[in-house]
Amino acid sequence: MKFIHTSDWHLGRQFHNVSLLDDQKAVLDDLVAYMAENPVDALVIAGDVYDRSVPPTAAIELMSQLVEKVCNKLSTPIILIPGNHDGAQRLGFAAKQMTDSGLHILSNFDDMLTPVMIKTEQAGEVAFFGMPYSDPELVRHHFKQPVKDHDDAHRILAEEIVARFSNKQRSILISHCFVDGAIESESERPLSIGGSDRVSHSHFLPFDYVALGHLHQPQYKGEEYIRYSGSLMKYSFSEQHQKKGFTLVELDANGFKSAQHVELVAPHEMRIVEGELDEIIVKGKTDPKSHDYLLVRLLDKHAILNPMDKLRSVYPNVLHIEKPGMLVGVEQQMAKAKLARSEVDMFRDFFLEAQDASLSAEQDEAISGIIKQLNTH
Repeated sequence: MKFIHTSDWHLGRQFHNVSLLDDQKAVLDDLVAYMAENPVDALVIAGDVYDRSVPPTAAIELMSQLVEKVCNKLSTPIILIPGNHDGAQRLGFAAKQMTDSGLHILSNFDDMLTPVMIKTEQAGEVAFFGMPYSDPELVRHHFKQPVKDHDDAHRILAEEIVARFSNKQRSILISHCFVDGAIESESERPLSIGGSDRVSHSHFLPFDYVALGHLHQPQYKGEEYIRYSGSLMKYSFSEQHQKKGFTLVELDANGFKSAQHVELVAPHEMRIVEGELDEIIVKGKTDPKSHDYLLVRLLDKHAILNPMDKLRSVYPNVLHIEKPGMLVGVEQQMAKAKLARSEVDMFRDFFLEAQDASLSAEQDEAISGIIKQLNTH
């Protein structure tokens, strides 16, 4: 069997006060077009469908259109879980009534222990278990077991699922978590503070495939079948070199067979452009991707009047400017100013900083004499 593993759509996200909804729609249209040309047995979404627990109306409408195209027109089931950005209860509203139409929202612990079953010729019966994102406190309260962190919570949840395995079926886990040792990006919201959100991949070893969400860079951790699909598109400038898209997963009668990253490219990429202003403007006039969303790092060491207006004359979607060149210039000027001062002046500054008082006339005369004596040797 083949299915698509995707996650972290963050529908409705704003980036530097710019809505990304049109880009998200374009990328989802490409995803649906791929599915129309390359039929799969399921579309799996591993959390963070929306960017906020109360998403904007336009984001909900975009998701509704996606469900209509995939479930109704392509007759392909969607299996999804909430992530830490989603509101689990809102996302799971009327979920049981939607299953007949092919939309399976696994948003609570009861759903987690009742897998979505798909029967295929190649892999036989395949059970999709959805582990919704849950704080450790929720797991502790529900299962009445000691839970101190996310790792404990995922160990308990995985054990509960494994206890319901059948030898006659392949088992897929869908989870939204931070596997210890995996690579994070700037655009992910921390699950907790101080590293207590890390989860060992060892809890997931009994499964045939683990479809992970939360981290935005495509990667696998521990085993090739324990994978992050990565986010739908780029959501920070730190991701400029990452290849976004989805993971095409294939199972056979023996379990996991392969996982292939399929790239999706948004109409506006996230890029960092670096150089002096005049140089950037010259390049921008012939840049075929001048409409990308840009972070510009200006290396000019002098002040520039209205740099944003000048940059946007060739790059209309400059979202942020950094000026490391100005910092270098200021630091150099400060260093020159310090070198131009005498040793006595610098000692006066040091004494004032250390003692919160100026040198007395006698101290000043003594220090001046000592420094003069040292300089003559």
